[in-house]
Amino acid sequence: MQRQNRISQIIRLLEKDYPEAQCSLEYMKDYELLFATRLAAQCTDERVNKITPAFYAAYPTLQDIAAADIADVEKYIHSCGFYHAKARDIVASAQMLIGDFGGRVPDTMEALLTLPGVGRKTANLILGDVFGKPAVVVDTHCIRLTNRIGLVATEDPAKIETALRELLPPEKSNDFCHRLVLHGRAVCPARSPKCGECSIREYCDYHKNH
Repeated sequence: MQRQNRISQIIRLLEKDYPEAQCSLEYMKDYELLFATRLAAQCTDERVNKITPAFYAAYPTLQDIAAADIADVEKYIHSCGFYHAKARDIVASAQMLIGDFGGRVPDTMEALLTLPGVGRKTANLILGDVFGKPAVVVDTHCIRLTNRIGLVATEDPAKIETALRELLPPEKSNDFCHRLVLHGRAVCPARSPKCGECSIREYCDYHKNH
């Protein structure tokens, strides 16, 4: 009960600090979030948001992306890093969405994981943000903060996802992960966390031990 009360208080305080629990990647269509998430791998959301408008202006439909020359796509996404693999995955995913899923982003974990370059983190983001399903998005912020707080004691994303699914109310899980990202950026970065400014420090093992 004490553990559940602790997570309830953390959720409450983060909800107060970050009422708008939204993904910072900008998108208009479901598949745009899918591709933006692929571009964001080892790249900042801010950088992705700068390059996607020109990319989608050049390829305004899913059919356009599916028919695109990979080398041409690379020119638009070059600054996101790992652009060879990302361009290949985006074009191949567009082709699969059209050929296998009727031009729609699928709404199950199993189907999403068949798409090139899509892992559980991306699939959970799509399930949560696009389809409103319970989801646990384990990114670098989630890994760092859940360990610092003491909710988990592992850096294995799959184990963290399982642990958080057991801890979090399903209807709160997706927004909780978004709020961890916002909190990680604003208050609890990898270096020099600002414990004095942290609303959840009372429930954080890192603060208690430093």
